[in-house]
Amino acid sequence: MPDYVAVAKTSEVADPGSMLVEVEDTLVVLIHAADHWYALDDVCTHDGGPLSDGPVDPEDKSIACPRHGAKFNVETGAGMTMPATKATVSHEVKVEGEQVFVKLAEE
Repeated sequence: MPDYVAVAKTSEVADPGSMLVEVEDTLVVLIHAADHWYALDDVCTHDGGPLSDGPVDPEDKSIACPRHGAKFNVETGAGMTMPATKATVSHEVKVEGEQVFVKLAEE
């Protein structure tokens, strides 16, 4: 059963912004948008591109793949625009003081 893992300090990620982190051998994009924190697998389901290299839009709660522009909902991982047709995995995030923690989703 996965536990929460410390991945970053709150001061390390701008709002809006993102940061690539590793949690138990899984690459995860940690997202800070509109004063909320999210975590998704760092994989575009269209062609495997790194979501951590894409822009975060706090207004529509999305992150876009820099390769072809597919957008994913930062809360759920759902694909919002073509060419992505499948969701990426969303993980739990909690903040305690200045520390950000991620818990991988059960598979």
